[in-house]
Amino acid sequence: MTAPTATGLDQVIAAGTRFAGRRVGLLTHPAAITSDGRHAAHALLDAGCDLRALFGPEHGVLGTAQAGESEAAATDSSTGLPVYDTYDHSVEHLTGMLAESRIDVLVVDLQNSGARFFTYESSLYDAMAAAAKIDVPVCVLDRPNPLGGRVVAGPVLHQEFTSFVGRAAIPVRHGLTMGELGRLFAARLGVPAPEVVPLAGWDAAKLFPATGLPWVPPSPNLPTPTSALIYPGTCFLEGTNVSVGRGTTTPFELVGAPWLDRTFAERLRAAAPTGIAVREAYATPAFDRYAGQQICGAQLHVTDPDAVDPPAVGVMVLCALRDGWLGRLRFRDKHFDLLAGSDELRTALCKGAGAEEILEQWRAPARRFAELEREPYLLYPREGEC
Repeated sequence: MTAPTATGLDQVIAAGTRFAGRRVGLLTHPAAITSDGRHAAHALLDAGCDLRALFGPEHGVLGTAQAGESEAAATDSSTGLPVYDTYDHSVEHLTGMLAESRIDVLVVDLQNSGARFFTYESSLYDAMAAAAKIDVPVCVLDRPNPLGGRVVAGPVLHQEFTSFVGRAAIPVRHGLTMGELGRLFAARLGVPAPEVVPLAGWDAAKLFPATGLPWVPPSPNLPTPTSALIYPGTCFLEGTNVSVGRGTTTPFELVGAPWLDRTFAERLRAAAPTGIAVREAYATPAFDRYAGQQICGAQLHVTDPDAVDPPAVGVMVLCALRDGWLGRLRFRDKHFDLLAGSDELRTALCKGAGAEEILEQWRAPARRFAELEREPYLLYPREGEC
């Protein structure tokens, strides 16, 4: 059996703390664990690190908050450390937090989803901008991109559509680790590049299950590697009046609405998304959109993970909804456009463009990013990129 990938955290613990003599702050969450299941905060303390404060992203340090929420500032019960809530605060606010904590280095250990609109990327971006203002260096303990690092796909964000669901002009599926993103963000921000403790033994051509690491949900609504794989496609629907299965046991794998019927699954099945089997499905979400109401829709079953193109799946779902339920489908224009990175996807859908036409418009910008723009920031070999 192949040894599991060693994360940046595991590398630090194995070598002994590299933060001797420095007061450390840790931006982290529950998915930041060692290979033997210890949380980053406890592992660093056990290794003799002078850990002074914890900083929480969306969902919080403990991961108890739902989407769009965080845990309030508090004292961590297991370590006694102060906890600062960083979620969606201004750079100025974050700078004040860092100054108040009196740390010498900010360590970031966050398991990302591999999708541009996952907010941990924005948390890293903003934390780096804030830390640079008071000359606090940043160190990223790297973790695998769950979607691998070979495939780049989806729309590239237009700079005028930057938000907390997209800080930099990169594709939805960018194929970068958090350490690599930190290097790219530093260049875009014009701030010092973070120190990165790299992965050992990571194969960028493989999806998360091949790492041999345990899956800890980086979000309450990404319970499995399969939900994380589908997420970069069905998350577009967060900008519509269709449920993505929040409040069910299969978030982002299930899409539906009370006004859909069984022909939706038939339409989507006819689109034949690669690596996906489509099943007619019903559910009653316990919370979020259509809570307490029965929805009809489709569940997306992954039959070939390596063949799935998540942004393409999302476009096929949107086209099926538009073609069958044009009078019922609604766009939350601003939010949809921020997720897509521009108004081009919504405009194309409203004009009746087909899925292949939309996908073709994304290919050249994504290829340019993969082949030219991200190259200086890569830490791991990429072969056979597409």
